[in-house]
Amino acid sequence: MKQSKNGVWVSWNENISYNYKSLYKISSEEELQEVVKKSKKIRIFGNKQSSSNIASGTETLIDIKEYNKILSYNDSEQTITVQSGIILGDLIEAVEAKGWCIPCLPDINTITIGGALATGTHGTSGKLLSEYITKCNLILADGSVKVVTEKDDLIDAVRVSLGVLGVFSEITFKCEPIYTLHVKEGPEDDSVWLPKIKERLQKHDFLRILWLPHTDKGYVITGDKIDPNTEVTEDLGPKYLKHRRTASKILYKYSHVFPWITAIANKLLYRGFFSSTKEHKGSLYQATVTKSRGSTLELAEWTIGLDVFPTVFEELKAEINKWSNKSFIHIPMDVRFVYKDKTWLSYAYSKDTVTMGCVSRNAATADTYEAFKSIEKIFLKYGGKPHWAKRFIAKDEALSKVYTKWEDFKFLRRELDPTNKFLNPYLAEIFNEKTTN
Repeated sequence: MKQSKNGVWVSWNENISYNYKSLYKISSEEELQEVVKKSKKIRIFGNKQSSSNIASGTETLIDIKEYNKILSYNDSEQTITVQSGIILGDLIEAVEAKGWCIPCLPDINTITIGGALATGTHGTSGKLLSEYITKCNLILADGSVKVVTEKDDLIDAVRVSLGVLGVFSEITFKCEPIYTLHVKEGPEDDSVWLPKIKERLQKHDFLRILWLPHTDKGYVITGDKIDPNTEVTEDLGPKYLKHRRTASKILYKYSHVFPWITAIANKLLYRGFFSSTKEHKGSLYQATVTKSRGSTLELAEWTIGLDVFPTVFEELKAEINKWSNKSFIHIPMDVRFVYKDKTWLSYAYSKDTVTMGCVSRNAATADTYEAFKSIEKIFLKYGGKPHWAKRFIAKDEALSKVYTKWEDFKFLRRELDPTNKFLNPYLAEIFNEKTTN
């Protein structure tokens, strides 16, 4: 175990910082237990890629990244057991080496598994990543290990817990046989892709739509399972497409001063980077997961029932197209789909859902990015839920209205953590609990 004292924790985007008294780097479950047990207040962090203020703010911190081993495989059950600090890319590469897959993957591969699970990270056309847990070790506030399996009632609370019930330690995932996707991409008018969502979800194994605000266009990505030996004429589009992030950074540079510039920039970015078609094949991981992120950014994401999404979309589009406000949104807005589950703090609790991301390419000026406020107001109006790892303002009162099991979760949290050990100031406000650092 490594310990450092009296430092400053700084987020990935460098827009959140906290002083800490002790920071530990651990590599075993016993070390994790020891630090949790002796700490008065503690939070755990990985690669700091959350846009919410969830990972620090306590006097003691644990850097989980060195707790990253693959522990075992069970070939007959197709499961893999790992330590919670492993990053998604390493986990999936190990799974694919066995000829397996986890059938719903998040957008980027650099997040630590423990953080991804705790905040309800998801992919598209499937379930939350946490739904594939069959067993986990949870380090409770007193330092003891609680083993939770998919047969335990507690699993529905643990799968998405914001790290306030305990700390994910060892995690076992259920995998499936690997498959190959035939992926097709291309632009469509909003009037075309929006009415086709349900039809496409039934037809395709993978569906993702990158909506391009202020252009009346969406960039539709579909994937269909095929025999891996099937020949596909690969077309990855013009070579200059790889420079989209650089072009975005330039075009949005002064959009915080003159928000209307965004509408012009979006039209230029559409023509340059989203107007061509692509076709390729690969595993879900190879074909759909971003392997790098070139620059820091700030994100909000909201989830709404599939049936309500068209209404919400039209209202949001009308709102941001008004030149009387400053809600000009950088492209793209990522539209994905998550199927219903039973997890208490899941965005998809008891209903099929649509998620819609909102990005600010200028991380340093995200606090004045009006679009975050507009999307939150509209989605909350229709019972939408925020992504736990991304930006939102809603607290206990608003969240209790959209999460059916909110009060049950709060009761369980108090039972498992009576001294509020795992609450930082941000989470204390979320749950309406009084706490000190």
